[in-house]
Amino acid sequence: MNSDSATPTLVVGREGAVATIAFNRPQALNAIDVPMAQGFLAAVKGIAADRGVRAVLMRGEGKGFMAGGDLALLGADPQGGAAALIGPLHEALVVLAGIDAPVVAQVHGVAAGAGLSLMLQADFVLAAEGTRFNLAYVNIGTSCDVGASWALPRRVGLRRALEIALLGDTLEAADAERIGLVNRVLPAGALPAEAMALAQRLAAGPTVALGQLRRLMRASLERDLAAQLDAEAAAFQTCAASADFRLGVDAFFAKAKPAFTGR
Repeated sequence: MNSDSATPTLVVGREGAVATIAFNRPQALNAIDVPMAQGFLAAVKGIAADRGVRAVLMRGEGKGFMAGGDLALLGADPQGGAAALIGPLHEALVVLAGIDAPVVAQVHGVAAGAGLSLMLQADFVLAAEGTRFNLAYVNIGTSCDVGASWALPRRVGLRRALEIALLGDTLEAADAERIGLVNRVLPAGALPAEAMALAQRLAAGPTVALGQLRRLMRASLERDLAAQLDAEAAAFQTCAASADFRLGVDAFFAKAKPAFTGR
């Protein structure tokens, strides 16, 4: 995960059941280089293997969340550099989509290019006032990656997604909230605490059920009604076999708040 022996480009931490992923190239607005892309894949695989993780919080160090891919690398070797970045990032997104733990993105400053694409993969996005968003790929003459073409139409609708992608204009935070690109916009000083509070709230939830719900919602646009109903029935059976389902039912009859364990 290091660009050199002294500076990790990606820092993984834990706060209780919340795993944190911090992008750490502040001098480059956290532009993704190869070590960061590989580190992200390793981090996500580690999170997927750890049943103690019940929520994930992604954030960026320094002045912004992420400015996109490393253009110095891409300029020096366009195709080879793209492959070196896209391969591990795309593999990581497939792993991230399959875990039960919900993902929160804490976004400030700028989310552009691959940074915006990565942000879109989160289940919740909290943004600081003053944050600016730009898909940006068209501005350097390329199409998107990191799942933007999959996530953006699902977040804002096809017509709005085409406008964002094809025009390459910058969106201010209030506009991003208005069109559903982010969940909430907060004062910059309140953002870290609010994002962690949301992640901790999710981490205290019924993790098996949350995982089933996030996958059902994401897959719903690819299935017809009958297939989605079958998927719902299968997911419910999985949840019904969980310890948290029994805890939830017992707490309901006891008129108490359930203390879910994530199992």
